[in-house]
Amino acid sequence: MIRRSKPKLQPLPAAGPDGPRHVAIIMDGNGRWATQRGRPRLFGHHSGAKRVREVVEACPDVGVEYLTIFAFSTENWKRTQVEVAGLMSLFRRYITKETRALNERGVRVRFIGDRVRLDHKLIKLMNELEEITSQNTSVHLTIAINYGGRDEVARATKRLAQDVADGRLDPEAIDEETLPKYLDTYVLPDPDLVIRTSGEARISNFLLWQSAYAEYEFIDTLWPDFTREEFAALCCSYGGRDRRFGAVKT
Repeated sequence: MIRRSKPKLQPLPAAGPDGPRHVAIIMDGNGRWATQRGRPRLFGHHSGAKRVREVVEACPDVGVEYLTIFAFSTENWKRTQVEVAGLMSLFRRYITKETRALNERGVRVRFIGDRVRLDHKLIKLMNELEEITSQNTSVHLTIAINYGGRDEVARATKRLAQDVADGRLDPEAIDEETLPKYLDTYVLPDPDLVIRTSGEARISNFLLWQSAYAEYEFIDTLWPDFTREEFAALCCSYGGRDRRFGAVKT
């Protein structure tokens, strides 16, 4: 029996000191990718999960320290019961299968979003993965599940209001630096670059507060076709952008 070795991956170009430190991705197009091939939508989601591993592995090579991916939105519950159940099963399988590899590569995993509607088995796996990888620093991978930007701000505002009511926070001291401390992403830097695949040009309620000054890339590639090389190219092109943050260069 002849065993074929995996093809050796070519080195990726580093984005350099001006490249993005934090990249967020709206992974869109799994369903359309499957439909084009005459397969059920869940087939596309399974294929898309494989791309996550490739992009995570590429991050150190291109200089990305933080990667945040949009896995399941608060609006995705509106999809068919079959698709939602399939996605939840996929999340459980992904965590179970990838825990060892993520830990060995030094990836720290965090989850953001409201966990109330998630099943107990999935929550347990999420908690365990966060704990197992809590000391890792190679790549900070954040997975958004049952996440919505408006929902996040609403939940943060409730916590802030409770601190005011309990006397722990002076309402006169609240400014734009206060609310981020109550967001799900309070330990993360704001994203520098947000990528959305599949040709759709909208942000879909993703990291609304955090992305105020992020650069956006809307690309036609469907997520299951998104390659590590395309990811590296987008990170490299980011370095050539003129980022003024509202100011004018003198």
